[in-house]
Amino acid sequence: MTEAEKHSTKPARQANGDVVAETSAVEDVFDDTYKEKEGPKPPLKIVWKNVILMSGLHIAALYGFIIIPSASILTLVWSVFCFLVSALGVTAGAHRLWSHRSYKASLPLRIFLAIANSMAFQNDIFEWARDHRVHHKYSETDADPHNAVRGFFFSHIGWLLVRKHPDVIEKGRKLELSDLKADKVVMFQRKYYKPSVLVMCFFIPMWVPWYFWGESLWVGYFIPALLRYTLVLNATWLVNSAAHMWGNRPYDQNINPRENKFVTFSAIGEGFHNYHHTFPYDYATSEFGWKLNLTTCFIDFMCFLGLARDCKRVSRELVLARAQRTGDGSHRTG
Repeated sequence: MTEAEKHSTKPARQANGDVVAETSAVEDVFDDTYKEKEGPKPPLKIVWKNVILMSGLHIAALYGFIIIPSASILTLVWSVFCFLVSALGVTAGAHRLWSHRSYKASLPLRIFLAIANSMAFQNDIFEWARDHRVHHKYSETDADPHNAVRGFFFSHIGWLLVRKHPDVIEKGRKLELSDLKADKVVMFQRKYYKPSVLVMCFFIPMWVPWYFWGESLWVGYFIPALLRYTLVLNATWLVNSAAHMWGNRPYDQNINPRENKFVTFSAIGEGFHNYHHTFPYDYATSEFGWKLNLTTCFIDFMCFLGLARDCKRVSRELVLARAQRTGDGSHRTG
């Protein structure tokens, strides 16, 4: 038994037969009563500022990749460390903690995850969690911010280059977000988000190699700052795109999200996506524990240190029953 399982909450049974934790959120459960509006879709409105910024960022990241041979080993190790910290700010923080409330975190851990989230620079925690709850509640519809039905490019990056569909805005405003508003760490980060991003996403990754082992600021800016930032962005976006298109569906073949090993590796555990959309309240986002799931390892370690608790978990019996009832027949036990 893992440390998190020792701290897991008692289950309660839903009307559909699935067992969830008693404190499970309802805002991340798919709403099958939503119907898309009939008639022509609203025209796409391109946000040219975002197009220019994202294009420039990826060109700069490509340059950073080219100059990797000129960087010291310590700088490359530091870049990997920054990648992992910023990724955890999204996966363990904005996603599993604040979007799905799948476990509880102490104040020191919440502060760390908020700082790490600023290093990731993917919108502040409040906005990220709000949009993600909308994504789960209205997945693959007009109200889904990165609706994968609209294609790989749109669900990967295109959704950030155009104005949101009116239904995304409407449904986002109607969500119950009192838990986020009541979290002082979330609201502090939201208030000071821009300066926190400048410091954590760009300045610290660039400054540390220069100050501690004499790396050039040029290399520090383009590799541990810009290249690392771009890689974290794309690793996260692959969950929205690739993991909704390619892979098997062992738990529910009636939804688009898939199990995708490449996404699991690149997004440190977020690619078990068919499982996650079937059981969004499970803190591990997978039935396989630590397997290819660095985020779950991190949360379990935080439980061991006493910094996290009440991790919600799906019972083995429910997983097997659900896979047999709605899966595509590809379910394996390990």
